[in-house]
Formats: sequence, structure tokens, C-alpha cells
Amino acid sequence: MTESGRQGAAEDARLVWHEVECGGYAADLPLWEELTDAAGGPVLDLGCGTGRVALHLARRGHRVLGLDREPSFVATLNAHGTGLPVEAEVGDAREFALGAELALALAPMQLLQLFANAEERLRCMRCVAAHLAPGGLAAFAIVEAMPAPVDALPPLPDTREVDGWVYSSLPVAARVDDEAIAVRRLRQTVSPNGELSEEVDEIRLSRLDAATVEAEAADVGLAAAGRRSIPSTEAHVGSTAVLLAKEA
Repeated sequence: MTESGRQGAAEDARLVWHEVECGGYAADLPLWEELTDAAGGPVLDLGCGTGRVALHLARRGHRVLGLDREPSFVATLNAHGTGLPVEAEVGDAREFALGAELALALAPMQLLQLFANAEERLRCMRCVAAHLAPGGLAAFAIVEAMPAPVDALPPLPDTREVDGWVYSSLPVAARVDDEAIAVRRLRQTVSPNGELSEEVDEIRLSRLDAATVEAEAADVGLAAAGRRSIPSTEAHVGSTAVLLAKEA
């Protein structure tokens, strides 16, 4: 396989697993709907992926801009958004210039915790602040802590079938230390002729709480504007949406 072929295969795999593991999550959508309905202006979806949030809001008539560093995710969102008031572009959430003034910026799915340190979080929040209109609002979803283990049945895996291939992703472990929350998933793939392959994938989220986000945001001109709870589901822990406002 050529280098371009290997790169394309890797992008296809990232796209499939993103949609398997994130596409069905909906616990946060009511909050994003509420905030967007109240904003009355363009909305930015940071780390938009293939459009789970952006397309949902655009179908409700809102103008949405999406930003993601994965070209295949952006292309998929734009293809699915034809005819809707939504457009995404490839970019880094720590350094972007969209040429638009926004009423609301959303960072779902713990995007802020994927950054390595406070300096990277500040770069992201500084860019957000620069794009918000006076009085605009930003909302960052974070997981502050993992729940205590309970004696219950394990969650069902997230699954999807694509062109005869079956993809399954099952959360199997979560490890917490002073610096990060590490979540492991068992990814299994079954080919059309029944061959099974599997791998373990781990994602690390920096430890972060709402008070820290609010303190860091104050350094870039964003003031604490409340906190909202996003409920847990059978497959996902609950999270906190930290609201930050730009001075009017």
C-alpha cells in the first residue's frame, strides 16, 4: 500500500470509530438547544466531528459553524449539511480565525480536556473570546470526576454496520490518577466473511474542574456565567457545562 493509501485508510478508520462511539450520544443536546435558542445568532461547534451537534442545531434553523482538525470529519459534515445553514472547516481549536462574530461557542464532549495543559486551554479560550460578540456566551463540557463503581451489568457496546462490516466498541475500564482520566474501549471489527479483529483504544482526559476553567477563562476576558449539569446515560458519565460570558 502506498503512503497516501495508508493515510486514507487511517482517516477512514478514524471516521468510522468516531461515528460508532460518538454518533449516538444525545444527553447534551437539550442543553445545546436551549443555549442556541437563547443566543439569537451564529453558533460555533468546536470539535464538531461529523456533525452530531452542528447538524442537529442546523435542522432547527440555526446558523452553525463547525471546526475540527480531521478533514474526513469535516467533509462528512458538509456533505450531510447540504441545504442546511451549517458549514464546517478544518482547523485547530487552539488557533483559528473564522472571520465571523459569534453569539455562542460550544465545546461538547470534553474537548477542553483533550488539551495537554493550561497553556493549550488558554489558547483555545483566547480564540473563542476573540470570536464572541459582546455579551456572547461560551459553554465547555467537562467531566469533573468519575462515578464510584457500582455492582451493575456492563453497558452494551456501541455498534454500527458499514458496507457489511460490523463495528463494536465497548467501554472496559477507566483509570484515574492525579493528572488524567484514562478510558479504555475494546474495539472489535467483524468482516463480511465473519473474520474478527480487535484492539484496545485509550483516550486520556486531563483532570479538570469547573472552578479551574472559570479561573483560566478570566485571564482571557471571559467571566463565569453559571454551570449546568448534563445527565449520565448507560454508556456515558454525566458532565458539567461551564458557561462563560464575554463582557457586553
